[in-house]
Amino acid sequence: MASDDRAREALDLHLRARYPVLYLPTGEEERAEQMVQAVAADLRPAWRVLLWDAVRGYEGVDGAYSLPLPALDYIARAPHDQPALFVLRDFHVYLRDPLVARQLRNVARLLRGRRQSVILLSPVLEIPPTLSEDITVLDFPLPSAGVIGAHLDAMLVDLAAGLEPGTREALVQACQGMSLTRIEQVVRQGLAATGTLDESLIDRVLEEKRQVVRRTQVLEFIAGQEELADIGGLQALKAWLERRALAFTERARRYGLPNPKGLLLVGIQGTGKSLCAKATAQLLRVPLLRLDVGRLMGSLVGESEGRAREMIEVAEAMAPVVLWIDEIDKGFRGVSASFVGDSGTSSRVFGTLITWMQEKTAPVFVVATANNIDVLPPELLRKGRFDEIFFIDLPTEPERREISEVHLRKRREHRLREFDLGALAAGSAGYSGAELEQAVVDAMYTGFDERREFTTADVLASLRATVPLSRTKQQEIDALVRWAREGKARLASGG
Repeated sequence: MASDDRAREALDLHLRARYPVLYLPTGEEERAEQMVQAVAADLRPAWRVLLWDAVRGYEGVDGAYSLPLPALDYIARAPHDQPALFVLRDFHVYLRDPLVARQLRNVARLLRGRRQSVILLSPVLEIPPTLSEDITVLDFPLPSAGVIGAHLDAMLVDLAAGLEPGTREALVQACQGMSLTRIEQVVRQGLAATGTLDESLIDRVLEEKRQVVRRTQVLEFIAGQEELADIGGLQALKAWLERRALAFTERARRYGLPNPKGLLLVGIQGTGKSLCAKATAQLLRVPLLRLDVGRLMGSLVGESEGRAREMIEVAEAMAPVVLWIDEIDKGFRGVSASFVGDSGTSSRVFGTLITWMQEKTAPVFVVATANNIDVLPPELLRKGRFDEIFFIDLPTEPERREISEVHLRKRREHRLREFDLGALAAGSAGYSGAELEQAVVDAMYTGFDERREFTTADVLASLRATVPLSRTKQQEIDALVRWAREGKARLASGG
């Protein structure tokens, strides 16, 4: 079932179940009102829809109802035997007023059991604690591919423009994750700029999608160029990923392959977990979104859950996509689905996330990274959240040789043969990939300061001057290695 159909079905169900106050958080006011009108018309008997805003009051109703309290009074006095939907636009700003909140609670009590409901329609989700039990939030997803395609076709007729069949399908896919309003603006902008609609329009859409992601406040669009070849070692992890390189293709769907869920990368700092997340998106040829878990937490009741839902909605609408949850152990430290703290907000957000990870069917490949396994909630490690859990240990001597070659090739490819890779591998035991890279950079500073090219000896000197993390945090690292070798995770460097 398409997401649009699910939203319509959910609204229909809640209205027939006589829910008094519903909340539709969406910036697509026009599309949401069209859905509300359609659902109300299909009910038997049909429900009347009254639209309200603070400028005009109720459309088609005489009287001074532009203020919030008179608007609620009007609902309270409405004949209870006449089925009606009262759609209040941008009403969230008035819920901070205790008098308005109290009157809305009064209205909710009056409407229970009636064929009448209030729908709060707003681009943001803000519910004060006093109303948390009276308001039911319904998701209103971004438009599906089918809705986008139909809207594009109607626009092309209106603009007297055309698209090649292949371009149309690529454009529809590129537009997923955007509102119809944004899509229309980008199409008109492209036509105004070039006088035609061709493949260059897709680039405009992708740039607009980056803006959409930024507006979520919790997602970041990462435009990386890293590939698996830029990662030294980790052959088992690379082989696992390469077997999933075609996971989101039409060929995979015809074969009957389910969409892969993702993987959890656990390991010591600086061992390449973030680099693996970026390379995964490049391998799968899909966008990379980075989730900032800390920004999920808001101050108002429902705000954090709203941000989590928005994050999921955007990620699914933009799919196929890689969702990178960086340092998930810091974001959900000590939290579990049964944990009660900060009014249960962290627990509810965490529960929303892991339930979605378990049940999602959209092609969203989650790559979560963690440094400290001890603080991760056990629910996160259960089968079904991830396809696999990999442990990334400190690099072996052959891997250190490969890592050194990667960083030297990136900076001095024409001089690569002048460096003794074997000596660098032997002299960097206990160092992470990030520490090896920093040693190369420090050696470059030495050479630059002395007005000469840097050498193997400079890199080794930098290594000797550095105390690796494996010494400063030896106990924590030893415990992590024991955990992995007990069979709790696959070894990224194993066979």
